[in-house]
Formats: sequence, C-alpha cells, structure tokens
Amino acid sequence: MEKLDNFDLENLTLIGDEDGIVQVVLSRPAKRNALNADTIEELIEVFSKLPRMGARAVVLRAEGDHFCAGLDLVEHHNEQRRPEEFMHICLRWHEAFNKMEYGGVPIIAALKGAVVGGGLELASAAHVRVADQSTYFALPEGQRGLFTGGGATIRVADLVGKARMIDMMLTGRVYKQQEAFQVGLCQYLIDGSSDDKAMEIARTAAENPALSNFAICSAISHMQNMSAMDAAYAESVMAGIVNTQPASNERLEAFVNKSAPRVRPD
Repeated sequence: MEKLDNFDLENLTLIGDEDGIVQVVLSRPAKRNALNADTIEELIEVFSKLPRMGARAVVLRAEGDHFCAGLDLVEHHNEQRRPEEFMHICLRWHEAFNKMEYGGVPIIAALKGAVVGGGLELASAAHVRVADQSTYFALPEGQRGLFTGGGATIRVADLVGKARMIDMMLTGRVYKQQEAFQVGLCQYLIDGSSDDKAMEIARTAAENPALSNFAICSAISHMQNMSAMDAAYAESVMAGIVNTQPASNERLEAFVNKSAPRVRPD
C-alpha cells in the first residue's frame, strides 16, 4: 500500500500497517469528535484516495470517550448559514459517506460512547459496526429543531426501519447495549475494546481477495438501489467477474482438495 504521508489532515489521524489495514481516527476528542465542515472535507479526501492506494480494510475509530456526537452545532450556530448554504454542506456529507459505502474497501466502525445524530449517519456508512458497552445511539434532531442531512433517512432507516427512526427523531429515544444490537444498529456488541474487535474483523476481511471485497462493499449497496430485474442482471455480471478471478480458482482448488478450512459453527 502507498504511504499515508501525503495527507494534510487536522481533524483525522491515519495509521497504516504492512497488511494494508488503515485506521482512520476521528481526532477532535474535546468536541466529542463532532463533525465540522473541515472534517467532512477530510473524510472525502481520505475515502476518495484510500481505495486507489491499495488499502485492504479500514478501521474507523475515535480518540477520547465518544465516537461522534454528530454535527458540530457550535459551528453551525455561529455560521448562521442560509438554507442553500446548508444544503451544500449536506451534499458534502453525502459525498463523504457515499465514498465510504461505495468505495469497495471494507470499513469497520469501532463505536463507543455517543453515536448521535450525524455520528450515527457516519457509522451507518461503514460496512460493519462494533459497539462496546458504553455505546449509545440517538437521533435527537427533533428536540433541537433540526432534520437529518447526512443520509439517516437512507442508511439508518435501512438498519432499523422507518418507524423506529421516526420514533428516535420525535422522542429522542436512546438505544444502547442489547437493545441496540437487537434492532440492528450494530452487528457486534462486546464487553471489551471495540477498537480491538474492529481490528480483528478488518484483518479477517483483508485476507479476502480484493476483488471479492470490492464487490461485497460496493455492488450490494448499488443493487439495493435498483429494480429487482436490474439487480439480478448486475449481480450476474458481478458474479461472472468475481467468480472467475485467479484468486477464486486457487481457493476453489483448495476446497476440492479438502485443504481449505470448512465452514463450521463455533
């Protein structure tokens, strides 16, 4: 993987290793890692470039006690933006999160503390979410006179359903621990460090062929936006490309020879 030295970042920290796993660290702990306009621009830059730099997997984590408290409300209040100005801010959020969801590199979010508002929108753009026992999820936009602008109506509603999302926004309902896991806000709920578990998952994913991961972490989302007929066609095309790659042939040969690991329950 190419070196990460060329990024000029103030609000994010990047840490790479020899296996092609990159940690993207939200680095505004004094603000509970709230997302200001500059952080969004940095997310766009990072997730535009990492797939082309050879990253095999990404762990998205945060400094401090909280993953992300959402939109930087202090900046938003001080800027006194006009409606069209804030619309363009929202479009940049969509740009950042689309780069994540559709970029083709597995992104594992290590969650802790607040995953609130825009922080939940950010987490929902990752492919896998790992929560620890301190993690709590909320969409308090209704109580603050706001409306989601970073894709919650698309991704969070897809995770928990329209009715639950509306309830979260109307009432400020907070989900945590087992209840959050059961409604689909995270795929893993652990007692230890979410950072460690996310790294474990990233290392597992990074062992897959890059082309297979690209299909899993890009094509599925695209297909969800298609009609059933178009999705079936696109799936067939993707399967034709992925399932005939040299790496697939090598792994299938190992399966035929009974030297590949078998799928078994724990």
